[in-house]
Amino acid sequence: MATILIVDDEPGIRDTLRGVLEDEGFDVSTAATGEECLKLAETEHFACILLDIWLGEGIDGLETLQMLREAGDDAAVIMISGHGNIETAVRSTKLGAFDFVEKPLSLEKTVVTVKNAVKQRELERTNRQLQTDNANEYVMVGESVGMRALRKQIGIVAPSDGRVLISGESGTGKELVARAIHSASKRRGAPFVEINSAAIPEELVESELFGHVKGAFSGAVANKKGKFEVADGATLFLDEIGDMSPRVQAKMLRVLEEQRFEPVGSNAPVKIDVRVISATNKRLDDLIDNGNFRADLFYRLNVIPFQIPPLRERVEDISLLVEHFNRRFSADNGKRTKMFTEEALDALRMYTWPGNVRELRNTIERVVIMVSKQKILAKDLPEFGSGDEAPASSFRFPSFKAATDAYQREYILHKLAEHDGNVTKAADEMGVDRSHLYRRMRNLGIQAK
Repeated sequence: MATILIVDDEPGIRDTLRGVLEDEGFDVSTAATGEECLKLAETEHFACILLDIWLGEGIDGLETLQMLREAGDDAAVIMISGHGNIETAVRSTKLGAFDFVEKPLSLEKTVVTVKNAVKQRELERTNRQLQTDNANEYVMVGESVGMRALRKQIGIVAPSDGRVLISGESGTGKELVARAIHSASKRRGAPFVEINSAAIPEELVESELFGHVKGAFSGAVANKKGKFEVADGATLFLDEIGDMSPRVQAKMLRVLEEQRFEPVGSNAPVKIDVRVISATNKRLDDLIDNGNFRADLFYRLNVIPFQIPPLRERVEDISLLVEHFNRRFSADNGKRTKMFTEEALDALRMYTWPGNVRELRNTIERVVIMVSKQKILAKDLPEFGSGDEAPASSFRFPSFKAATDAYQREYILHKLAEHDGNVTKAADEMGVDRSHLYRRMRNLGIQAK
């Protein structure tokens, strides 16, 4: 049960409150002065502190409250006074007091106030823990040039209200970037509302975005708020915007221009204040050329463009991502952290990851759960892709640079394997200077053994 601290210079009040609260199941400690309160708070964790404003000699209750907050104590504090006035109550609230009660105390009311304070503080602590868990869930891992530039761009863009369009292949982490922008923005205390246009039937997208009124269509048995209204004062993440129908695109354009809309079946406008972050894995310029996406909507959404690099273009981040997912899924499944050998990491670096970080994440989760060994070798990894085709012989690369890097990575790894990891011998056979080979290995994310 929660522990309560009663701070009052009157022994009778301390004893009475202690008896009542112990009868309610609380553990109770008492103090007669502010100094004694501060000393107890250093060594014990209290859910709630009942603190008298007038404490006789020494520091008063308001000073005690201020010093508690300066020390980082997050206990819910209920101020008690026999000489209450509005000014004192306001000052108590500004200093972080949960509530203010006056003498003579109503024991019934005091018990209710304490229970509410404890419940509120537990909710706040749970919320902070959830925020910490979310931060760990959506952490951005990687020290490649592309990732460092991405984090820098997020830091610059996040404090503004500018609309952001995030482009990148499936699995690169577009939602992760959107959440990072929201978390660093002035709207971070408000919800992060998301909707995936590709995951909702076309006939329901408009209702999901803008809401509807009762009777607007068959099945609309009650009024429903859409995502735009839910995100008022917050951030709305529109994923896969390239899949929006022309009708929804037209209505979306008006919302962005006017910051208002009408729910389906209604003529009454709803005014909103929403920051829109959108994402797509398609080439919107191609969709515009084909007449499948409105150019004016594109310009409205694309105020600040973000381009997320695919995993094959930041191979040097793979070992960091493996370590991150290894620790996370080991902890989630109550297992010891695996040790991925260098040959296993080399195999992971050789693969081109068409599913990007999402595919790597799923691969490491599978290894953590399914492989009983602690030391992971290349042979312990699941088969990549749908066949045995070597990465460098694939025609799926989107650019000449990506194909060239994949071929060079495979070639260098084979030469190193032939010479048991000896870089000097491998460089001699390849006909290149050793320092040049080291540089190329570093650029391709290949570690010397």
